[in-house]
Amino acid sequence: MTMMSPRRRLLAPLLYLILSMLCVHAAELPRVGLVMKSLANPFFVAMADGAKVHAKSHAGKYTLVLTGIENETDKAGQIRLVEKMISDKVSAIVIAPADSRDLVPVVRKALAAGILVVNIDNKFDDRVLAEQGINIPFVGPSNRQGAREVGAFLARQLKPGDKVAIIEGISSTTNAQARTAGFREAMASAGADVVAVRSGLWETAPAQKQAADLLKAHPDLKALLCGNDSMALGAVAAVRASQRQVAVVGYDNIPAAAPLLASGQLLATADQYAAQQAAFGIDLVLKAIQEKTEQALLPAMVQTPVKLVVK
Repeated sequence: MTMMSPRRRLLAPLLYLILSMLCVHAAELPRVGLVMKSLANPFFVAMADGAKVHAKSHAGKYTLVLTGIENETDKAGQIRLVEKMISDKVSAIVIAPADSRDLVPVVRKALAAGILVVNIDNKFDDRVLAEQGINIPFVGPSNRQGAREVGAFLARQLKPGDKVAIIEGISSTTNAQARTAGFREAMASAGADVVAVRSGLWETAPAQKQAADLLKAHPDLKALLCGNDSMALGAVAAVRASQRQVAVVGYDNIPAAAPLLASGQLLATADQYAAQQAAFGIDLVLKAIQEKTEQALLPAMVQTPVKLVVK
């Protein structure tokens, strides 16, 4: 039998105590669940990367639990992710909901379980929140303002009476509705005629088909206003295939938009700082945890920046 030296016998309890303290500390760290939309969308990839950087720079303050759905329309999948967060007993959930209404009941379950919830990217429907009697803060930019600025830049290229069309995201989502409203306001100010609003489901292929149909239906169409850059990529492809001069604008300022802006195939987009979106929401829940602020007392909205991006 190997005998332990006196020095080792003295150090062993101390080492055990240190390890125990470290384990207890790790166990006590709040776990913040980040539930995002499509991880195939470069905007949400940037958001996830920003959240990871934030977690690393706040090491020892919280543990990040990051997850997301594969496509923008998978509401059922996102509901399951939130339910798993509830069963895993996370301290808080920061969510970019795939739908502004259908995700409200499951986040209400999270609140009932004592989990803080903060909303980013796509705002929950105010009417549904009121019906459920809950307060879920929205941390994000004014989508309407951003879209209005993009539309106003496009308007400089248009004449009164010019025909334009809008390709929006999922029509039931608040951010799609807000961006469409901002586009409409800018076009009304310019005297342009919005001849159609179609849904491109936030994705490139559906938007390309919608753009191709719109170009065929309206030979004198002058512009396509797209609710995000992924859809703008599809619109640009459709315009290129039609060999026509039709202006395209987008929203989000994803990396793939940069060469299109440089070449003039995309006139403008809006940057709402994807890499910081989740971090803004996480900061709010960490502050609430530290100060022991109840959900009902959190601010209804924390507005973050958005800016126009052009060539």
